Amino acid sequence: MTSTNTPSTIATSSPRDGRLARWAVIAVLIALLVATCVLAYLGWTSTDIPVPESGYVALVFGVVFSLVVGAGLMALVFYSSRGGYDEPAVLIKEPESDEDDVRGRPG
Repeated sequence: MTSTNTPSTIATSSPRDGRLARWAVIAVLIALLVATCVLAYLGWTSTDIPVPESGYVALVFGVVFSLVVGAGLMALVFYSSRGGYDEPAVLIKEPESDEDDVRGRPG
């Protein structure tokens, strides 16, 4: 039983407390997106060697295969979660046996 005379140890936070951290995370993610786009553009335009049609076909097959594998794995994750396969293991004890069952029965 708890006493009602003790002061509350739960600190309340105002909505303004996390505002700076939220903007910092958004700024870092936008900076990473811009850097990725710049590097992708530089990598795509840095060479004058033409890509043959078979290269584009391989690229398309690789992207489609990756998407299919990713979608399949996500489907398995949802199926596993909904089916209860992700629940923690529970030890099921076997019923105790009588002494007669251990020694064996005649006949």
